[in-house]
Amino acid sequence: MELRHLRYFDAVATELSFSRAAEKLHIAQPPLSRQIRQLEDELGAELFDRSARPLALTPAGRYFHAQVVQSLNRIQEAARATRRIAEGHQGWFGIGFVPSTLYGFLPEVIRRFREAHPRVEVGLSELTTVRQYEALKAGRIDVGFGRLELADVAIASEVVARDALVAALPARHRLLATKRLPLARLAEEPLLLYPAQTRPSYADQMLAHFEARGLRPRIVQEANEMQTAIGLVAAGIGVTLVPAPVQALQRQDVAYRPLREEGVDSPVVMSQRRGDDSPLLQAFRALVAATLVQAITAPQAR
Repeated sequence: MELRHLRYFDAVATELSFSRAAEKLHIAQPPLSRQIRQLEDELGAELFDRSARPLALTPAGRYFHAQVVQSLNRIQEAARATRRIAEGHQGWFGIGFVPSTLYGFLPEVIRRFREAHPRVEVGLSELTTVRQYEALKAGRIDVGFGRLELADVAIASEVVARDALVAALPARHRLLATKRLPLARLAEEPLLLYPAQTRPSYADQMLAHFEARGLRPRIVQEANEMQTAIGLVAAGIGVTLVPAPVQALQRQDVAYRPLREEGVDSPVVMSQRRGDDSPLLQAFRALVAATLVQAITAPQAR
C-alpha cells in the first residue's frame, strides 16, 4: 500500500465518482480504477458499492475513509512542519500522553514550555504507554507521559508523580452515602474497565489493586477511552476507578469518592529515549520538576 493509493481512494470517496476523481487527480479513469482495485485486493475488502447509483462507500469503505483522512491530514501537517524546520523558522518537540495525565500538572508544563520556546512547534499525541514507547524509538515523540513502567533497554522511564485513585459512580448511587469507599464494596458493583485495547495498560493496574487484596471485581464492560468509561458510569452501567485529578472533569451525572485503603494509586511515568540529552528535552524536564515542586509547595503556602 503506497501513499498514492490513499490519495486516490480519498478522491473517489470524496467525489463518489471515478470520473470526477480522475479529473481532480489529472489522471485517466482506467488506471485510477485499477489502483483502487489493487487497494481493495490488498485490504481484502470491497470499499465501494459499484452497483449503487450514485457510487457509495461500503461500511468497510466508510471506516477506512475516516482513517485515511486522518492519516493524510497528519502527513500534510508533518510536511509543513518539516519545511518550516528546514527553512530555519522553528524546531519541533513531540509529547505523547495518556488522557488522564492532562488533568494534572502536564497542561501547565506544556503551557510554560510553549511560552519559553515560541519558535518550537509542539506536537501532541494521545498514545497509550505501549504506543509511546514505539513512538519514542521511531522518533515521532521526544517524551511520553503514561501510567506504566515497561522494561525496554532503549527507553528511560521515571515516576514523577503518583495520583490517588478515586471511585467514579453514577449520581445518586447508594454508595455515595459512604465518604470513603473500601475496595471490597466496589468489587461487588459492576466494574467498567479501560482501556480495552493494547495491554498491558492502566486496566491491568486497576485490576492489580483488587487482586492484591484478594478481590475479584465483576467486569461488565470494557471501554477504549477514559471519557467513554465515565460516560457509561453516568448511564448507570457500572462504576470505575480514575486518577484523582480527573475529578476536575465535573459532570452533574457522575460523582467521585475517595477510597478507604492507602496506597491505591497510579503513577505518572515520564519516558524518553535512553541517552537523549537534547537541549529541548532538558529544558522540558526542568519545567516538569519545577512545576511539580510548585504544585507540592503551593498548598502549604496557603
